[in-house]
This record gives sequence, C-alpha cells and structure tokens, in this order.
Amino acid sequence: MKLRILLGLTLMCVLLLFVTCSNVSEQDAKVGVTFTKQVEVFGLHIYATNTTGDDKLLHAANILAEYIDNDEDGTPDNPKIMDALLKRNGSIVMRKTEQERITGQRPRGQGLYDEETIPNARAQGKFDASWEEILHMVSDNGWAGAYPEVFGRVPGTEIANALDKARGGRFMEVPEQYPDGAWFTYDDETCDYDCSNSEYIYWALTSILGAQDYPGRLEQIGREWRLNTREKVKERDPAVYAILTNPEYKLPTVLPDGKYKAKTFAIQPYIK
Repeated sequence: MKLRILLGLTLMCVLLLFVTCSNVSEQDAKVGVTFTKQVEVFGLHIYATNTTGDDKLLHAANILAEYIDNDEDGTPDNPKIMDALLKRNGSIVMRKTEQERITGQRPRGQGLYDEETIPNARAQGKFDASWEEILHMVSDNGWAGAYPEVFGRVPGTEIANALDKARGGRFMEVPEQYPDGAWFTYDDETCDYDCSNSEYIYWALTSILGAQDYPGRLEQIGREWRLNTREKVKERDPAVYAILTNPEYKLPTVLPDGKYKAKTFAIQPYIK
C-alpha cells in the first residue's frame, strides 16, 4: 500500500513538472523569443531579443559608451583597453528574463536582463544591474586584455593579490567560511577564482564611483561586500583603491548615468 502511494506521488510530481514546463514552452512559443536587434558602440555590439525594451537596450548602449569614454568626448579614454575589447569581441546579450527560452541563433556575450536594467536608478533609490554586467564585460576583456599583469584574473596579478587580502587568504574555490576580518565574502560556490576577481573589481569600482552608496544598500549587500562607499574602500582596501584610481589606466572616474553626451545611438536589425 505504501509503495502504491509513493509511486502515485512520484507520478503526480512528474506530471506537474511536465505541465509546468509545457506551459512555459507554450508561452515562449507564442511570444517567439528571438534575437532581433542590436546597437553598435565603438565597434562592440549589444544584442537583444524582441522581448527586450528599446529603452533598456539604448540605456545599456549608453552605459557601455560611458564606461569606455568616461569623459564623453567621443573617443575611448584608453586605446589599449579599446583594442583589447575589439580583439576579444566583447559583447552584451539582452533578453527580458532569465526564464525565457530563446529560439533561433543566440549570440555570445555577457548577459543582461531587461527586468534588471533600470534607467534613472539612483533617483529611484534602486540599483541598475547594467552597472555590474557591462562592467564585467569591459574589465574581463578590456582591462585584463590590455594589462594582464595588473587585471589578469589569475593568482599573482596586482588585482588578484588585492583580492586575496580582501578575502583573508587565497581561495581557489569558495571556502565554507571566510576568515574574520574579510570584507569580500562572496559565497556563490559556482564562482571560481577568476570569477571572484571579476566580482571584486565590480564591487570595488562601483563603490568608489558611488553606485553602492544609498539608504538601505549596505543592508542588501553586506553579507557579500562591506565597503560600499569610496571612503571605506580607500581606508580599508588601499591596494585595490590605488589600482582602480591609477591615472595610467584611465579607468572610469564618474558613474555612468545612461546619458552619453557624445553620440545618440540607433537600434539596428540583428545580423546573424
């Protein structure tokens, strides 16, 4: 009797899972989620699905432009970084949500979701994920490509040495518990050493630029990152502060606001 009940419950779970998946597939089929549009920024591309809002796509393009040309004079601030981005085919891919299923060809690049892209985020007291995801692409490909001994995401580089101090030791995998006194304690077990470097750069730079400094933000991120202001980074983590503010690399000094002044971008059809 118990075996029959157990088998019946198992069958019900399988059927429920099938129905749920079928409904998602049917919804996606009706929407027809495909990559249909793109924007070019200094020879780089942001690709987007038909479910991604044009306003979100253009906002992302402006954020990317401002990370590359932070003084907004129409020219990339650091030609070495720009060359590295182009050589590595740096790109962003946008869709509405993580749950969407894409049909047709899917371009490769750093992911960014429409639902987490928030224009005028600071005025709303919110965080715009484009600050993070686009910076990951720029730092991973551009900075590391141009200055591998500084921004390379392997042990022994300048940024890696600073990371090791911030985490209280060199951890090739996420530890079960970080040492007391660590101020960067990312606990995603899927994030290996190079991923942790990328996350560390993001947290440090956006904190220096003011993206993490608004009411309630520290409470949201404190479990992972403690230094949410420029002053905290400068005082507690002078190593990363010195790297990210070194004028030699011409890194961003102003937080992108999605209003790039040097050019107006246009949406073009996605070319496979």
